[in-house]
Amino acid sequence: MKVTEHIAQAKDTLISFEILPPLKGKSIESIYDHLDPLMAFKPAFINVTYHRSEHMFKKRSDGTFEKVEIRKRPGTVAICAAVMNHYNVDAVPHLICGGFSREETENALIDLNFLGVDNVLVLRGDAPKNEPSFEPEPHGHRYAEELLHQVVNMNNGMYLEEDLQGGVKTKFCIGVAGYPEKHFEAPNLATDMSYLKRKVENGADYIITQMFFDNQKFFDFVKKCREMGITVPIIPGLKPMTTRKQLTVLPRAFHVDIPNDLATEILKCKTDKDVELVGTEWLIQQSKELKEFGVPVLHYYTLGKPEVIRKVVEAVV
Repeated sequence: MKVTEHIAQAKDTLISFEILPPLKGKSIESIYDHLDPLMAFKPAFINVTYHRSEHMFKKRSDGTFEKVEIRKRPGTVAICAAVMNHYNVDAVPHLICGGFSREETENALIDLNFLGVDNVLVLRGDAPKNEPSFEPEPHGHRYAEELLHQVVNMNNGMYLEEDLQGGVKTKFCIGVAGYPEKHFEAPNLATDMSYLKRKVENGADYIITQMFFDNQKFFDFVKKCREMGITVPIIPGLKPMTTRKQLTVLPRAFHVDIPNDLATEILKCKTDKDVELVGTEWLIQQSKELKEFGVPVLHYYTLGKPEVIRKVVEAVV
């Protein structure tokens, strides 16, 4: 079922989760162990992130270095199939520009369509850790809007081979990312939102936001979207604070602000266990307020913390 169909049929705020593929060498059981405590809440869908390959330099015996490509978290398509089969729940694979050619993207979409996956979330993705800025792969997409266009084309039966006739029309429900505090590369929020509006006009069916810790920023973002004529569902992305280190890591990595009240309480904590208690309570209150606001879905980035998310959702539903 499509994300938008779940939302249309819901009588109350839905719950969804986002997971990481396990590191290479780990089994699917690590995913099941992660999700088992959360399935009692009957999530409408589960997002599975996609990770680009990384490059490292391996020293040869002669002292020179060889550039080697490594993908640390493979298996997004297979994990989606496993999750759907094991739990009978819809999976939403992420599709990213970084690290993939248009041909590789098309093949992934064909596989997903064969598997009966109805949804995708299209993203540009980040630059590799050792590179200062994002650069597309040869024959790849530079922007998420280009990737969106490829998925829309396949929904219309248009494939990369222009002479291919009678191509099957896929039926992907397409999500895109929204940034209540703007994408860090955008010159300002207004410009960033104009790009978002263009994605919706070009075929995006719903929006999932970057994590945020101040609900007012989300409320303002939704208001601006509606004033601009963006009418698709807007789903808040939520994450708990669980370590003191995150006070500096999250703003640097995700370009989000930590509210002063939250930062003050965390700075009082003596251990990360104390921080986790503060972060859990903050997310509970945040979720309750968002639910009262009428968001269609509460989308939780579990990121290795399923027990914390379980406590939050248990307090909210």
